[in-house]
Amino acid sequence: MSVRRSLVIGTVGLAAVLAAQTTALATPSATSAGTQAAAAARPPGVIVEGSLRALGSFTGLRIGTAVNTDLLGADPAYTEIVNREFNTVTPENVMKWEVVEPTRGSYDFSGADELVKSAQQNGQLVRGHTLVWHSQLPSWLASNGGMTTTFTDQQVKDIVKKHIQDEAGRYKGRIWAWDVVNEAFNDDGTPRQSIFYKAWGNSTDYIADAFRWADQADPSAQLFYNDYNIEYTGPKSQAVYDLVKKLKAQGVPIDGVGFQTHLSTQYGFPDLQQTMQRFADLGLNVAETEVDVRTAVKPGATAGTFTSEPLSNLHASTQQAYWDQSLKACLFVQRCVSYTVWGVADSNSWIPGVFPGEGAALLFNDSYQAKREYTVVQQDLALAAGMARHRTGEGSGGR
Repeated sequence: MSVRRSLVIGTVGLAAVLAAQTTALATPSATSAGTQAAAAARPPGVIVEGSLRALGSFTGLRIGTAVNTDLLGADPAYTEIVNREFNTVTPENVMKWEVVEPTRGSYDFSGADELVKSAQQNGQLVRGHTLVWHSQLPSWLASNGGMTTTFTDQQVKDIVKKHIQDEAGRYKGRIWAWDVVNEAFNDDGTPRQSIFYKAWGNSTDYIADAFRWADQADPSAQLFYNDYNIEYTGPKSQAVYDLVKKLKAQGVPIDGVGFQTHLSTQYGFPDLQQTMQRFADLGLNVAETEVDVRTAVKPGATAGTFTSEPLSNLHASTQQAYWDQSLKACLFVQRCVSYTVWGVADSNSWIPGVFPGEGAALLFNDSYQAKREYTVVQQDLALAAGMARHRTGEGSGGR
C-alpha cells in the first residue's frame, strides 16, 4: 500500500504498523452484493478488520457518524456502513426538542429509542444531541428562531429543567455523552439572545444550570458544550474558552467541548490542533463532533442544479488535505476522545440544501461508494496504530 502523507508514530516503524494490519486496507463498497451478504451473515457488533472503528480502537479514538433514523434499518447500504465503520452514533434530529416534545407534555421518543436500541445491538455508544439549543425548538415554546417566547422567565426555567430531566433521565446509563448546550454564542463572541439567555436575566448562567440538571439526570454521561467556528482563533473561540474555564472554576459538571468542524475549502484550514489543546489544558476532553468538508461542485444538467462532484482536481485534493489535517489534529491531542462525521453519504448530507453550489462533503458518494477521503482517514488511522492507547472517553472521568 502506498502512503503519501506523514504522521509521527513514535518509535514504531511504518512497516511494523502496516504489517500489524493483517488485511490490506481495502476500500469497501456498500452496494456490492458480496459486501451486503457478508453484512447479513455477520452477527451485530462484530468488528470488521480494516474498518474505521477497528483502526481507531488501536489508539482508543472513537470514530462516529450522525445518523438519519429514517434510513437506518430501511436502507441496507446505509445501515451496513453505519454499523461497519463507526462505534459511536449521533442522532441527526430525533433527540432535538421539537421532535421529542412537539406538543407540551406529549413526548415522542420513538426515533431516539430505535437509535439507542440499534447502537446497543451493534456495540456502539450514543452521543446525545442536543438538550438545550435555540434552534429546532417546538412552536409551543418559542418562535423567531428561538428568540421569542410567551412564557415568563420562571416558566422558561421550569420548562428547561423538566425537559433536561425527562430526556436525559429517560436514557440514564445508556448515553455515552450529551451535547448539553449547543451554539450559545454568536460569531463575534457575544451571547446569543435566545429565550434561555433572556430568562436567566440576560445571562449565560442558564448554561451552568443546564449542566447541573443533566448531571443530576444521568451522572454517568460525559457532558459537553458544542459549537461551530470555535476551531478558529477569534472572539467566538475565546468566549467559549472563557465560559468553560469559568464553569470549571465554579465546579460545574462539564466534561468536554465539542468542535463541530464544518469545514469549507474556500476558507483556510483552522489552527485546530492548537485550539483543541488549549481547551484540553483546562482539564477537559475535546471532540470533533460534526465533521464534513464541503467544496464547490460541478453544475448539473439542468440550470440551477448541481452534482456531487468537486469542481476540479484542486478542489478534490484540498478536501482530502482537510480531512487529513482534521483527523491528525484530534490524534495529536491526547484528550481528543472522538472524531464524528456529520452524515454517511453525499446523497444525504445537509450541505447542498444550505449551501447551493457546494457539497461532496462526506466520505461516501451518492452510491455509497467509499471516496478517496475515506482512504485518507483510513490510512491515517492505520498509521496512528503505533501510538500508545491513551484515550477512552469513558463516562464522566474527565472531570
